[in-house]
Amino acid sequence: MVSCAAKGGCPSDYVAVAISISSIFVLLAKAAAPYLIHRIPRPKGSGFWLVVIQVFASFSLLSALVMGLGFLRFRRRHWWISCYVWAVWAEGPLGFGLLMSCRIAQAFQLYNIFVRRRLPPIRSHIFLPMLLLPWIVAAAFIQIEKPLNNHCHMGTRWIITILCLHAIYVAVLVGFTAAVRHIEFRFHEVKDLWRGILVSACSIGIWVVSYVLTEAHEDVPWLQIISRFSLLFVTSVLVVVFFTVSMSQPLVSIMSLRRKEHLECKTMGDVLGIVPESGVLCPREPTQLVDQNEPLDKLLLNKRFRQSFMEFADSCLAGESVHFYEEVQQLDKIPHNDHVRRIYMARHIIDKYISPGSTMEVNISHRSRQEILNTPDLTNPNLFNSALNELMHLMKMNLANDYWSSTFFLKLKEEDSMRTVGHDLEQISGWNFSHRLSSIHCADDPFQQDHSPRKSGSSHESGK
Repeated sequence: MVSCAAKGGCPSDYVAVAISISSIFVLLAKAAAPYLIHRIPRPKGSGFWLVVIQVFASFSLLSALVMGLGFLRFRRRHWWISCYVWAVWAEGPLGFGLLMSCRIAQAFQLYNIFVRRRLPPIRSHIFLPMLLLPWIVAAAFIQIEKPLNNHCHMGTRWIITILCLHAIYVAVLVGFTAAVRHIEFRFHEVKDLWRGILVSACSIGIWVVSYVLTEAHEDVPWLQIISRFSLLFVTSVLVVVFFTVSMSQPLVSIMSLRRKEHLECKTMGDVLGIVPESGVLCPREPTQLVDQNEPLDKLLLNKRFRQSFMEFADSCLAGESVHFYEEVQQLDKIPHNDHVRRIYMARHIIDKYISPGSTMEVNISHRSRQEILNTPDLTNPNLFNSALNELMHLMKMNLANDYWSSTFFLKLKEEDSMRTVGHDLEQISGWNFSHRLSSIHCADDPFQQDHSPRKSGSSHESGK
């Protein structure tokens, strides 16, 4: 026991390493499942890369503890096993510091988007290095002073300095959480923030206790082994609990393995509970044929025409304009006083269609794009009007002319003709020939409140 307590390689050490490896696999599964299993398009913004960086920071932190505290038997004559590589750089700037900086960056986004109702003034790829700068400066200073001993431990003065740095970042996270606590989020963002704060504070406390016990009782082998095991175990729990994707990508989170009951949610409109248009025609409603002489903006209000036109645009690899139009229409269905849902939907549209390099970036002018990205109010009902007008003009000039001579329009006309014939037969005989209720007689239809004139007249006469 004395030998493995000093050099590592105890059975408990291997158990702790196995737990840390399992936690990394859990993180990878949670992060990759929505993209590999549910085939969600990978976003190109900070929402995706912050999640990737968190996984990397978690791996770096766990690896730093394994290598720095001597869980495995390695000789320290190689530079890559140096205490300063793992216990300083990998554990500090690339580990816990990077993990906290990612969470603060996400909280900063929440504050700007939901409290100030505008996109963050500083991009994440600039804000994150700014947050990480104090950690880099502290690590460089330790590298120059070289206060570590053979066991990768440092003096009390250095320990207090590092603990103060940890406490400052936790305090900053608490400040942003307090600023957004009154927002009625739909994806438990505030709960995730408080959970991250609680786990971070508890982990720092356990780290301090383990370090003090290890330093004060270096001659007690079993205490060294228990403290080392507790430190790695608590850190493994920290990185799993600390990691959540709902902070940055609600649609990805709702389709992750953690929420199997919401797998039917395919779009942000579904997630936000926006009621879709009904696809069932009322039996008394006359079926209207699509008239190609009508304006395109009026035709797009017809759900069947819009779906057909969207399929044609997708076949031409130019469907992003129609998809943008449909999601803006969903945004318009959200009441103006429902600021939180409008912000969720507006941010989703910006990330998907407006931001440069987005998955379905639309072809709009630089002026319109900057007006949207620099808007002072994400809840503005006219936020996307300028972009929508430009895209409507492009669709009229390009897609619409080709659509009328396509097989998609011919198929739509054929469906309209069949609906018209079925509607006429229904009016004559009282039978419903629609796709969904083709075998239900009007008298047996529980949803049919008003029957045809002939049936109503017959029933009235029989009553007499």
